[in-house]
Amino acid sequence: MSARARLRAVVPAPLPPSQAGPPEITGRPGHRMLVQRCDDEVVARALDDTFAARPGPGIRFPAPWPRHRGTWELAPDASLAVFAGVHAVRAVEPSGVVRWEVRHGCWYGACLDAHESYAEYADRRDHRYPESGSVGFSADGRLVWAHVRGPLPGGEPSPDTVDEWLVIDAGSGHVLARADAEAAAAGSFHFPHPADPHQMGLSIGEGQDGAPLRWGRWDGNALAVDCLDDDLCLLHLSPSGDRLMTVSHDQGSLAVRDSGGAVVAGLEWDAEAAVPPHPGAPTDDEDGPGACWDWAGGFLDETTLLVSTTESDDEWGQGRHWLVGTTESGGPVPVGYPLPVSGEPTALGGGAWTTLSPGRDVLHVWELDGPEG
Repeated sequence: MSARARLRAVVPAPLPPSQAGPPEITGRPGHRMLVQRCDDEVVARALDDTFAARPGPGIRFPAPWPRHRGTWELAPDASLAVFAGVHAVRAVEPSGVVRWEVRHGCWYGACLDAHESYAEYADRRDHRYPESGSVGFSADGRLVWAHVRGPLPGGEPSPDTVDEWLVIDAGSGHVLARADAEAAAAGSFHFPHPADPHQMGLSIGEGQDGAPLRWGRWDGNALAVDCLDDDLCLLHLSPSGDRLMTVSHDQGSLAVRDSGGAVVAGLEWDAEAAVPPHPGAPTDDEDGPGACWDWAGGFLDETTLLVSTTESDDEWGQGRHWLVGTTESGGPVPVGYPLPVSGEPTALGGGAWTTLSPGRDVLHVWELDGPEG
């Protein structure tokens, strides 16, 4: 038994892959945006319900530093782009006006300088490959959550704090709350609660040292941080925000959890036990590496997961994608495509997901077409 994927749309990237990172589709159904980042700017185009670009020239946000020097996020209404850089978090309007900036400690680990501008370290060889934090907008776009390296100019929560988690007013840049992230990150990702702008997930990567998972709640005054696990990667939230999709740091275990971090009964899958051997793998390779879950995928709807094993499949041939139902017994169901796909899938919600073309210049949008025997 397998699940068929139906091609719903072909979405060309606005910028050539030689000049930019891969294109992405952001936002919820009815509010989709096609976005892409190059060194100089972020380009955004509104998409209609068929994933076609809406009429108009699109929106361009000038970037304050090259794309390999940090991360970025676009507001839900595309009115603001926020860049998380090596020394600061900066909010930029489409006109190029800097709405606000929050400076913080340097993400290059050995540097203790409080940089005031990117120009101070732009040509320094030791700052070419810094660690990084990230930013995320709340569902209503009014808050920016930022994972930064301390200290802030105004001090830090305690002398032992390495990374801080901030809640920032998106309009003014005022830091509303701050807390110790209890981590020392190499990188991170934010996951906004779809319905509650006062909740946010933060998945932190510390390289081989671990993967701290944090859940934040801001009550309008203080930021409370739950340390859900120190070796767990958050991949996606369900449409209700009540369930988390996680993969263990060693990529062996996929699970659905509640917002407190507890595994929902019966919703945990071991990769080696649940995924059959790749058809291209030798049958007598008993000592070879088994399957592992990718750090990719997500909820197609409240009860259906899309996952992949492309990293471990790569040695044997075509990477595989899997459908996992959470309301019935049984293991992952392979997804069949009408044309070759490459890489990992990205869930969009609303039953849709994307894959990137081999040339990294086109996004294919997919939806389920029903089962096949």
